Amino acid sequence: MSGEVPEIEDAEKVMCAAKTPTTIKLEEGETFLWCVCGRSKSQPRCDGSHQGTKYRELLFEAPKTGSYTFCRCKSTKTPPLCDKSHLKLWPCCGGPKVKVGELYVKMT
Repeated sequence: MSGEVPEIEDAEKVMCAAKTPTTIKLEEGETFLWCVCGRSKSQPRCDGSHQGTKYRELLFEAPKTGSYTFCRCKSTKTPPLCDKSHLKLWPCCGGPKVKVGELYVKMT
């Protein structure tokens, strides 16, 4: 039926889009829709791939002109900006062994 939200396996999990952040230059007042679920093919921007999950995009508005470092591991505690949570995803750091493109329960 048209308009239905598709069922997505493991809809409560996020996908590790990358284990490193990305830096983007934005002008003051410029808006950015950040992908919260990690499923977007346009990382770190949202492309609507969250449909069927519990996640929604997050609107970020640049408070001033400058470079902003956006999270791509999706475990940041300061979304959408990186807080270095990706370091905990490396096995050497005692975190879960998460691979890029893999679904996992978001760290809290």
